[in-house]
Amino acid sequence: MSLEREIKLALPASQVQAATQWFVERAGKNGHAIKLVNIYFDTPQLTLASSKSALRLRQTPDGWLQTFKTVGTATGGLHSRHEWEMPVAGAKLEIETMLSACDDPAAADALKQAAPALIALFRTNFTRTLWLLDTDGAQIEAAIDQGDVLADVDGEVRRAPISEIELELKSGDEAALPVLAAELGKRIAGLAPDDISKAQRGYRLRAG
Repeated sequence: MSLEREIKLALPASQVQAATQWFVERAGKNGHAIKLVNIYFDTPQLTLASSKSALRLRQTPDGWLQTFKTVGTATGGLHSRHEWEMPVAGAKLEIETMLSACDDPAAADALKQAAPALIALFRTNFTRTLWLLDTDGAQIEAAIDQGDVLADVDGEVRRAPISEIELELKSGDEAALPVLAAELGKRIAGLAPDDISKAQRGYRLRAG
């Protein structure tokens, strides 16, 4: 189990270029862009959502990953949550492997109960542009995400845009995250803390 700590900021579409340029200047190089396809799973009764957890498959340029997360806490855009992530052979969940890795009894029990009835609920497809930054002795992965949340409900494809910045702590003191966010906010107009995860946005989109 690892503890994911990141600040999420809603990024106005009109400020994407300005934010990109700021990161290029700050990192001293262009970002690395990758396309990510994410499929989120739950039961028709939303067993995992009810237990405040989320399960996804992610296709990356290097292969497929499965990730199980707790909702955790989110205040002022700062998200802290437990996650378990591992590679899988292809576009198929490996539940037994995940259950073996999950060391949170309540989360593991929810996943075990949900496993027989899991279905694909929604997707998030986006391009992520990455930079690695040093701030106050901490290493932070900065990302600009641009794309869509997609949910097929009774044959109707519902869509919501993704435009956000994520600042994820890789090493060092968590206090460096708000320092970097404040530095960024001085240069980029309209940034706003975002306490809603992509998974939560998917559930909301599906619910209408």
